[in-house]
Amino acid sequence: MAIVRSIDEIAAVVTAAATAAVAATTTSRPAERTIVGIVGSPGAGKSTVGEALVARLNELSAGAQLVSMDGFHLPQSRLVELGRRERMGAPDTFDVDGFVALLERLRAGTGEVTAPGFDREIEEATPGTVSIADDRRVIVVEGNYLLHDQGGWQRVAPLLDLGLFVGLERSIRLARLIARHERYGKSTADAAAWALGPDEANARLIERTAGRADHEVRLG
Repeated sequence: MAIVRSIDEIAAVVTAAATAAVAATTTSRPAERTIVGIVGSPGAGKSTVGEALVARLNELSAGAQLVSMDGFHLPQSRLVELGRRERMGAPDTFDVDGFVALLERLRAGTGEVTAPGFDREIEEATPGTVSIADDRRVIVVEGNYLLHDQGGWQRVAPLLDLGLFVGLERSIRLARLIARHERYGKSTADAAAWALGPDEANARLIERTAGRADHEVRLG
């Protein structure tokens, strides 16, 4: 697995994948969107990498847009019903069917597509708040379980043109994660407990999927 160490390097890899997709287009098969998956453990910097990549691609006139898997968190009320609220963020606390359906609509490559966003203040999805126009031909999707191979998530990887795994030293990742939890209202003790508890359990699962990525992202 090749390592990429800058946003420019990632943009070059994505551009090559998009060019290959266009070259494969035929009169009977319309040009599809290029879908890039960015995977990483909680706190690894998936959103930051995704935002920087989309900005760079748009500087290069790629027509890119970022979409987050977070919009498919199950509602907290449903997690309480299922007894999963204290594991929020685990694979079975997302609407994987809805997420796969979104990727399939994006893969079809025609028309505007609407997706849910996510409000970290209240930890709830915000339905219909992300609009993806037809001219957005490169979709960068960030999420924890894009390369997971169980519980329905195995349907995701075949819908991606490119998989990138964001690696980061554990101590740095945990420090960032705890700080993020504090920003959104947790006490220092609660932030550390969640980061070292549910988040770390998810991180161990996510890191086992790294070998399925096409490239590892290691930014300085």
